[in-house]
Amino acid sequence: MKTNVKALVVGGGAVGTSIAYHLARAGWEDVMLLERDELTSGSTWHAAGLLPYFNMSFATTHIHDYSIRFYKTLEEETGLNAGFAVVGNLRMAQTKERMDEYMLYASTAETCGVPYTFMTPDEIKAKWPLIRTEDLQGALYHQTDGYINPADVTMAMAKGARQRGVMIERKWQADAFHWNGTAWEVTATKMVEKGGNLVPSDEQIVITAEHVVTASGNHAQRTAKMLGIKMPAIPVEHQFIVMDQDPELVVFRKQEGNVEHPVIRDADAQSYVREERGGWILGVYEKDAPARFEYGVPDSFRADLFQLDLERIEDQYMAMNHRIPSAENCGLKDDFNGPICYTPDGNPLVGPAPGLRNMWLAEGFSFGITAAGGTGYYLAQLMVEGEADIDMASLDPKRYGDWMTTEFAARKNEEAYEHVYILHHPDEERPACRPLRTSPAYDRQAAKGAQFGWVNGWERPNYYAPEGFNDHDARSFRRGGWWQYAVEEAKAIREGVGLIDATAFTKHLLKGPGATAFLDWFTCNKLPSVGRINLTYALTGAGTTRTEYTIVRLAQDEYYLVSAGAWTAYDSDYLRKAIADKTPEFGYVECHDVTTQWGVFAIAGPKTRDVLNTLVKDADPATVLSNKRFPWLTMRNIELGMCPVRAIRVAYTGELGWELHHPIEMQNYLWDQLMQAGEPHGLKLVGARAQNWLRQEKSYRAFGTELGRDATPLEADLPRFVDLSKAFHGKAEMEAKGVRSKCVTLLIDGPADADPWGREVLYHGDTRVGRLTSGGYSVAFGKSIGMGYITPDLAVAGTKLKVKMFDQLWDAEVTEDSPYDPTNANIRVDG
Repeated sequence: MKTNVKALVVGGGAVGTSIAYHLARAGWEDVMLLERDELTSGSTWHAAGLLPYFNMSFATTHIHDYSIRFYKTLEEETGLNAGFAVVGNLRMAQTKERMDEYMLYASTAETCGVPYTFMTPDEIKAKWPLIRTEDLQGALYHQTDGYINPADVTMAMAKGARQRGVMIERKWQADAFHWNGTAWEVTATKMVEKGGNLVPSDEQIVITAEHVVTASGNHAQRTAKMLGIKMPAIPVEHQFIVMDQDPELVVFRKQEGNVEHPVIRDADAQSYVREERGGWILGVYEKDAPARFEYGVPDSFRADLFQLDLERIEDQYMAMNHRIPSAENCGLKDDFNGPICYTPDGNPLVGPAPGLRNMWLAEGFSFGITAAGGTGYYLAQLMVEGEADIDMASLDPKRYGDWMTTEFAARKNEEAYEHVYILHHPDEERPACRPLRTSPAYDRQAAKGAQFGWVNGWERPNYYAPEGFNDHDARSFRRGGWWQYAVEEAKAIREGVGLIDATAFTKHLLKGPGATAFLDWFTCNKLPSVGRINLTYALTGAGTTRTEYTIVRLAQDEYYLVSAGAWTAYDSDYLRKAIADKTPEFGYVECHDVTTQWGVFAIAGPKTRDVLNTLVKDADPATVLSNKRFPWLTMRNIELGMCPVRAIRVAYTGELGWELHHPIEMQNYLWDQLMQAGEPHGLKLVGARAQNWLRQEKSYRAFGTELGRDATPLEADLPRFVDLSKAFHGKAEMEAKGVRSKCVTLLIDGPADADPWGREVLYHGDTRVGRLTSGGYSVAFGKSIGMGYITPDLAVAGTKLKVKMFDQLWDAEVTEDSPYDPTNANIRVDG
C-alpha cells in the first residue's frame, strides 16, 4: 500500500469515488481513496437513486446537469452498466402557485441549457392513465433524467478511477490528520470484522498527501473534530417504502407502446413515486423527521437502518393512493429508514476547509447521487486548475462561521429536510433557530414592524409593515403582500430620507508595516489616500472576482475593509491565507475580524443632511457635512450626540448619504437619536428589499449575484475600478480571459403583477444570450428592472431583448449604466 500520494480522498461513497475519478481524469497521478468499510456502505447503498434536475441554484443546476450527462457515458468507458433508467421526471402541481414555482425554476434551468416541457392534466392522463389528474394544474417534465442504481454507478466510477490509476483501499479508516507544513500526514487504521461489527485493529500506517479531500458522509462530525473545524453536516432520517406488484401497472406495462412511468413527484403531497419491478417505491419528505448522529456515528452502525415510523408518513402514503389509486391494492414489500446528510440550506459543503491548507471538503450531500458526478468534476477543477468554470461560492464550506453550533445545524437540517417539497418562494424566510444573531436595535426595529431576513445568522430588516402583518402569508412568486411597503420605502429614499440597518456588513481591520504592499497586490484598484475610500476587488488565481471590498484608509498602514455580510468567514479565511503567503515578501500584517464590534446604519436621501446636522457636535456643525469639509468617497470621524461615529460618505442607494459605523454597544443610543432627529423630516425605516431595487437603478453590482468567481471585474463592466498600470493577484489571468460576457442593466416591461427575481433567462430573437442575476422593481421608472450577463456584442444601450417569466417572453431593453442619475449629481449635492 502506497504511503506517499498527490491526493487522498477519504470516503468511498458515490461522491468520494467521483472525486477520485475526476482528479485522475484531470491529470493527477498518485490519487488514493480510503474507505473505512466497503464502497457504498454509507448512505449510498440505501439511496433511492433519483436524479432530480430541479434546483433554484445556478451552480447546483450545473452540477446536477453534469452528473446526468456523465452517468450516461460510464458504461462505454468501463463496461459496467450504471443502471440509469432515463424515464424522465414529472413534477406535478396541485395549485397555481406551485406552477408559478415551476415556471421560475424552468427559466433558471433554461439558463443552464436543461431541457423541459410543461404538460397539462389531460396530456398526463393520456400518457399515464394510472395517475389521477383532475385536481392538478399541470406539471413540469424533465425528459432526460430519471433514476439510477446507486451501487452500480458508484462501482462504475470506481472502476473508471482504477483504470486511470487511482488506488482504492477498503477497510482503512482515517483516524488523524496532521499538517507538517508542506503536506498532510494522515494516520490510517486497518479495520477488521469482529462479531458482525467493524473494529480498528492494531495495524496503522501514515499516508503523506499533498492534498486531502474528505467525503465522509454520515461521519462528517467525526471528520470535523479531527480537523478542528465546524461543519453543519448532520444526517436526518429519510424513509421510503417498496411495495409489491400493482396488477394494474403490470397490465399497463404489457400493453404495446407503454413505457415506464417517469419519477412522479407530487410536491404538494411531499412525496415521490417511481416504478420498481411492477410495483412502486414511495419516498417522502415529511415533517418531524429527526436529525441523527449529531456528535458522531456509533462504531456499531455500518450499513444499517433505523426502525420505520409509518405513522409519521401516513399522510403521504394516503396521498400516494389518491394520486395512483391502483397502488392501494399493493402490499408492503420492503422499507428503508436511513441517514442522509443535510446542511441548513440543503446545499452541500464543497471547497477549501476553513483555516487549513490543501484540505478540501465534500460533505453534507442530501442529494448525493444526483450531485456526485458534477461535484467530482467541478471540485477537481478547483483543485487542479485553481478555479471552476462555475461560481462555487454558494457551496463553499465557509458560508457558515464559527458562531454555528451543533444544535443549530441539527435543527436547521431538520427544517431543510422538511422544506424539500414546501414551496420555495424566492422571498421565503425559514423560521427555525431564529432569532439567533441580533444587533442591539433588533427589539426597537421589531416594535416598528420590521420583517426580518436571515443573513449569515444575523437578523436584518427586509421591510417594515403595519402591526399584525404576517410575513409568511405575504410571500409569492409574484408581487407579494410586502411589495407595497418596499415601494414606499424606496420612494422615501428617492424623495426624502431613509434609515437602513447594515450592521451585518463584514468588517476587517488590516494594519502593520506590510499592510499597504499587501493590499496593493491583493486588490485590483488603486489604494485610497488617508481619509479616503475606494471600491475594489480581490481576484481569484483565475482572474475572476473573489470578493468586493470598500477600503477605508485610516492611516498610512492601517485599513478598514467592508464587504458583504453573508460572507464573513469566507472573506476572512481568504484574507488570512493570502497574508500568510505574502508575509515573507511584504512584511508583517495584522488582520482582525471586527464585524461584531461595529454597528452600521446607512442613512440616505435628499434630506439626509437636515437630519444629521441636528446631531453633529462641532464648532461649526452646519459645515461638517458640506462637500468642502466632507467630500464624496471620504471618511471622517464625527460625533453624533454622545456617539463617536466613523462616517463614510457613500450610499448603496445612489442618493446623498452616509454609512454611520459606530461602536456596537452604543447602537441603541444612536438609533434613538436618529429617530428623534428624523421625525420632523419624515425619516422612514427602510429594509433590504427596497435597497436592492435602488442599487439596481444605479447599476451597482452586488457580490453573490453580479460579482462572483465565474466573471472578471472587466466582464462585470467595471474597468474604472481596475488599475491596469499596477501588478496585482490574478491580473494576467483576468486579461487572458478577455470579455466573454458583459454585465448590463435592463428595464423590463413584464407582467403587471410580477417582477423578475434575478434567475431568468434572456433571449435575443430565438437565441438564448444570457441570464438575469438580479431583479426587482424601479420606483424611478415605474417598471421592472434587472441586471445580468449577456454576450458582449449585445451589451449596448438600446438593445432589445426578451426575458422569460411565467413561461412567456417579455420585452426588455439594455439601458445605459446607472440609468437613474447617471452623472451622480444627487450623490454629490452640496448643502
